[in-house]
Amino acid sequence: MGSSEDEALVCIDCGATHEPGPSVLMCGRCGGLLEVVYPREVFGNVSFSGKGVWRYRSLLPKVDNVVTLNEGNTPLINAENLGRTIGLRNLYVKFDGANPTGSFKDRGMTVGVSIALKFRWKNVACASTGNTSASMAAYAARAGLRSFVFLPDGYVAAGKLLQAVAHGATIVRVRGNFDDALKILLSHSVELGVYVLNSVNPYRIEGQKTTAFETWEELGSMPDMVVYPVGNAANISSGWKGFRELREAGLSKSLPRMVGVQAEGAAPVAKAYLEERDTIEPVENPETVATAIRIGKPVSWKKALRAIRDSGGVAVTVNDKEILGAQVNLA
Repeated sequence: MGSSEDEALVCIDCGATHEPGPSVLMCGRCGGLLEVVYPREVFGNVSFSGKGVWRYRSLLPKVDNVVTLNEGNTPLINAENLGRTIGLRNLYVKFDGANPTGSFKDRGMTVGVSIALKFRWKNVACASTGNTSASMAAYAARAGLRSFVFLPDGYVAAGKLLQAVAHGATIVRVRGNFDDALKILLSHSVELGVYVLNSVNPYRIEGQKTTAFETWEELGSMPDMVVYPVGNAANISSGWKGFRELREAGLSKSLPRMVGVQAEGAAPVAKAYLEERDTIEPVENPETVATAIRIGKPVSWKKALRAIRDSGGVAVTVNDKEILGAQVNLA
């Protein structure tokens, strides 16, 4: 048994508590997603030192060895020109493309792969359309672990696939889309002997929530509103968790509104919000130019809907033309 100061894994559906262990990924009682929950005394003793993701070690899971590539500490850019164009005085962009493999996924992988080492796994795996595979392969290589990437054939960003290959990942091609690839991985993970590092893994969320910590620190206060693209729906959930923990630690009295944005062709979360439903209707054949969010059955949809609603936020959809235009405007 862990000590009273250790984190627990709590099911977001039935509330069952699980002690962290090498085979605990989802709730053993109902199959729901798990969330890392820290004992109350942790929030009375928060301190930050160093830089990057592990600056916030006091609000992260305990690990024996940190696997890091110096992720985090990414720029928060005051987008003055864009702000003037759309009528916002204080518009900031968190540029997580400055992470080692080029995406926010590195924040989650430094924690997830460190946990894999803690539980003595030798092999890690993920389903991916690009960013996750590049990140997992890099951190697995750093830790000396074997990595396996389940790729939906024809749905992958080539540059990201090259990163995964360069870092020594074994590529498993799957007929179908991302949802098909993840389903196959989850159903065969035990027999394959791999630790799954998709966002179904609650420790990934813990690393990704540090974006909220950095944003709060750099601004010197809570933002009024934070906008997230929504694919598998874990990142907006992680941000909301991070902001809530800052308030629980007494570091802020306010919380931001969370805004989730999905592509029209892959928008089950946004549509559930807009239609005031408590469940999503999966999109069987999601389509959008934004391959990273071309996901029709997001694993963390329930966490995302709760984050949006509990924060008083909103969810919206955008079409591919708007996505491409926004890329240019942002640049």
